[in-house]
Amino acid sequence: MNASLYERDFFGWTQQQSELLKAGRFSELDTEHLCEEIEAMGRSARLQLTRRLEVLLTHLLKWRYQPELHGQRWESAILDQRRRLAKLIDANPSLKPALHVCFLETYDNARFSAMMETGLTLEAFPAQPPFDLVEVLDPDYLPG
Repeated sequence: MNASLYERDFFGWTQQQSELLKAGRFSELDTEHLCEEIEAMGRSARLQLTRRLEVLLTHLLKWRYQPELHGQRWESAILDQRRRLAKLIDANPSLKPALHVCFLETYDNARFSAMMETGLTLEAFPAQPPFDLVEVLDPDYLPG
């Protein structure tokens, strides 16, 4: 069975699909795989949002519950994740409505990550976020 170009050479397939689109040759497009790839791109952007929030929340939890270890490195990591989140949302404004849901979905993973990174017990971190989304995204906020 001959594998399609999509299966044999993904990059080649993307270039072919681009050329077909530019030429207006829509009937020749591999619409099934194009739809799959476009959907995957959307999932990827939302996954990136979730991952950045998880990393940011982990650092904020560590900052709040290990004040004796505050340092420039942690603060820089917090600022960096906020900057990256802002850039991601600027580039994908339709992700903004998903922020609150992602924040709530991600918090438990952040608790677990904070536990693993600090050596504290999971119970040391509250089951509900000790800060709200506005604080999390505020470039000047550090939990205290």
